[in-house]
Amino acid sequence: MSALDWYLQINLKARHLRLLVTIDTYRNLSQVAEVTHVTVPAVSKSLAELERGLGLTLFSRTAQGLVPTPYGDCLIRHARAMLTILHQARDELKALSSGTEGKVHIGMLPASASVLLPQALSLLKQRSPGTNVVVIEGTTATLLPELWQGRLDLVVGRLPPPPDTLGSFEEKELLEEPVTLVTGRHHPLARRKTLAWSDLHPYPWILPPPGSILRDPLERALEAHDVPLTNNYIETLSIHVVRAHLQVSDCIAVMADTSANDTAQPLHTLPLSLPRLLRPAGVLWNRNRGLTPSAQLMVSCLEEAAQRLLKGHGTTSRVVSSPAKANRVHQTPDAQ
Repeated sequence: MSALDWYLQINLKARHLRLLVTIDTYRNLSQVAEVTHVTVPAVSKSLAELERGLGLTLFSRTAQGLVPTPYGDCLIRHARAMLTILHQARDELKALSSGTEGKVHIGMLPASASVLLPQALSLLKQRSPGTNVVVIEGTTATLLPELWQGRLDLVVGRLPPPPDTLGSFEEKELLEEPVTLVTGRHHPLARRKTLAWSDLHPYPWILPPPGSILRDPLERALEAHDVPLTNNYIETLSIHVVRAHLQVSDCIAVMADTSANDTAQPLHTLPLSLPRLLRPAGVLWNRNRGLTPSAQLMVSCLEEAAQRLLKGHGTTSRVVSSPAKANRVHQTPDAQ
């Protein structure tokens, strides 16, 4: 066994991991000493002992502070992952000792999971009141790195387009629903029994931002029908902003079927058929980490919620019954 192997397997401690992450965060020994409540010489001594034990220089001392070397970058990345796992183990042990049943950290792609996820959470709380949930909204660009690093258990929403190779994330398709063009109930086009694509020309739009997985296919579909996107538009992924603005404007927006059929804030669906622009809504998890019992229960509740949505919205949507697929999902920019 080499000295490096021995140190990593026998002598590396959680305090070393915390030290590395803290130094990387602040890049200044005085600040590290302040937040860790020790002296600067103590911090310097601990770092020197770690570097000596590994036989590697982890940080370069520069005028701008401590800068990680390639060795430091490597070890810091793994230190963050290991600390995340330790924190998850702590949370599960605390939950077991206190009589609760665990915690699930979920990333939500808001425009495509705003209906599915709340129904699944309601089912979860009915089945297991002691299972607690943390929900964070974001895009694929922000949520997938969190899922990869273990800070999220699941990501729920419209599945990103997969490459051909297998890899990092496991996915389960849940609900395939059409994407429709919608307006407010007061919109001039809402009173029309028949509609042509050319009738859309005079009106402003609410669009998904450039780089989102819906923007390019939507533009191609509209271009195929000779509908130019004017310079009069708003760009957002917020389902709440879309719904609210449609109520007070003559904008046209694109929305998934279940989101459009919200009885609390009804919208009008234009009778113009779009092709399939996106993949189904579903759930992703890190295949290398597996699922905790609480996360498994959450997946089951998501499946049941998808079934209920199908029954509640007629035949426009359908539950995807194919088995879960393992696909490498890159950090795509945004997700609708």
